[in-house]
Amino acid sequence: MAPSVDRTALRAVVRRELRTLTRTRVHLLLAGGFVLAVVGLVWVSGSTGFVPTVLSLLTPLEVLLPLLTAAFVSRAVLGDRERGELALVRTYPARARTYVVGVYLGRMTALLGAVLVPLLVVLVMVALGSVESTFLVQHSGLDSPVLFVRFVVLTALFTAVLTAIFTALSAVVRVVRRGVAVAVAVVVLLVVGLDLLIIAGLATDLLPESALPVVLTLTPNGAYRSLVLETVVAPVVTSPVSAGAPLPAVLALLAWGIGSLVVATLAITGID
Repeated sequence: MAPSVDRTALRAVVRRELRTLTRTRVHLLLAGGFVLAVVGLVWVSGSTGFVPTVLSLLTPLEVLLPLLTAAFVSRAVLGDRERGELALVRTYPARARTYVVGVYLGRMTALLGAVLVPLLVVLVMVALGSVESTFLVQHSGLDSPVLFVRFVVLTALFTAVLTAIFTALSAVVRVVRRGVAVAVAVVVLLVVGLDLLIIAGLATDLLPESALPVVLTLTPNGAYRSLVLETVVAPVVTSPVSAGAPLPAVLALLAWGIGSLVVATLAITGID
């Protein structure tokens, strides 16, 4: 039978991770900076309406969220490895699984707090200040706070997947200096690298153009972007939206998230 998760130990690990993040000034400053960045972007853009606000935030969040997640998570397991705290955990598969899930849930909870607070502030800002805009004049769909809530939910899902990816990264890397370099490389890969690989595949005919709607959803950023465009933007605009297929996007995010946690667990129970 597969090893189960010890709930008591799980809660202890989650609490420890939350304490670590909330007591570290750097993480608090980063969270505050993220809040100011998101609210400031909306304020500067002058967007009126929920969907225009989503469009103004989508690309910045594709960059900011991997950066924030890397800062919050990339040293989570690596720090414990350096202090020798993984020596006992790695001996027992059940403990390893509990530890990984606890680290993941603790870091994700803190991240979601930092990510969702500014988005909810933006929701209130738009709801209080939004009137019928030129966007609604040009499109026949109905702009609605429900669409922005969908965007918030998808952003939370994207954040959860990114947390799993960087948890795996933290478990796999053994040295702090190397961990920083790898974390930067992964951020670049997520933000632009994987999309560039897809473009290169299309340009060299390695990927058929007919496969583009599915291929675009295979990367975490691409899946997030596709789901936002398909479920938030497409219901409002009358012209076709270049978005990937929703089902492959959801499956891709689940695969990245679950696969990363499996990799993290295997890395901890493996032998250096």
